[in-house]
Amino acid sequence: MNPNYKLTSEDELTELVRSAGIESWNALTAFIQNLPYGRNTNRTNFELVITERRGTCSSKHALLKRVADLNRIPNIELVIGIYKMTELNTPKIGSELSKNALEYIPEAHCYLIIEGKRTDLTSGRANIERIASDIIIEIRIEPDQVSEYKVDYHKAFIRNWLIESNSKLNFDQIWSIREQCIANLTA
Repeated sequence: MNPNYKLTSEDELTELVRSAGIESWNALTAFIQNLPYGRNTNRTNFELVITERRGTCSSKHALLKRVADLNRIPNIELVIGIYKMTELNTPKIGSELSKNALEYIPEAHCYLIIEGKRTDLTSGRANIERIASDIIIEIRIEPDQVSEYKVDYHKAFIRNWLIESNSKLNFDQIWSIREQCIANLTA
């Protein structure tokens, strides 16, 4: 883990973080990791992770990357990893996949690479090792790419996967199953 950098930037986002009593990088990562999982009211406004006290893998890690960049904290990359989401490696999704005779659905998960090591701060229970062997592809992105770009990239990946796997299900069916899995994670 990085040394415990002080958050000293005078930008609006860092000021908001400090107004929540968070003065250092380690305090921020612990705070974010302990927030509940949940979609924010506006997926492009990372401040809402702090003010609404919740976030997804995308919003939480995008906020962390943005704060790291604003405070010149080195060796932190934001990543989208497409992995084979199964009922085994993501147990809280329930039985949606088996109900639909699916072994897995490609899921887009955001996390950080800190000093070369994958780090998932989505929750206190998050364990990147649970999905590491099921990661199909990783791409580095910027914080502003976690909304529209991530969704478009994920949808395109699924469309290609459906063609390559000769699936009997169409995109809308797969996306609906995936959305139910995500709803189960939130519950």
